[in-house]
Amino acid sequence: MKNFNLQKRQLCDIQGRLFELALKNGYDCPAFIKTFMNSHSAIALDDTYDRLQWAGEEYILEELNEESGGLKKAGETYSIEVMYWAGYLYRYWHYYTNESSKEIYKIADAKTVNECWLGFHTLDIEMAIDDLKELYMQKQEEKALSL
Repeated sequence: MKNFNLQKRQLCDIQGRLFELALKNGYDCPAFIKTFMNSHSAIALDDTYDRLQWAGEEYILEELNEESGGLKKAGETYSIEVMYWAGYLYRYWHYYTNESSKEIYKIADAKTVNECWLGFHTLDIEMAIDDLKELYMQKQEEKALSL
């Protein structure tokens, strides 16, 4: 974690715990991740400073549930390890590249992160992010060639 202050490391952890909490509360994991990454709550966490950053994962989940008009229950679930890693990864990614949560989700959606977890979760997190970005670029090149 180059140049990551305590606040940024804590926010990575809070977001990881938020994703775990969504699983524990029985929310559909891919739907939760998509909703969160495209939400005002994620924008608040992306900001330099917002009160929501220090509200804790329970409060953020309540805010997101209210913002979305009710998060989808049941459905597809991921392991608790995948959920924590995904939440941590996405927040770290924002600090590493300064891309918004919405931009990050376009590059690596919930399905991609779940599929890559087994091979990527043991990598240095910056390497995992770089590899996910590379996978996205390869997919974009393949799409362009098939047109």
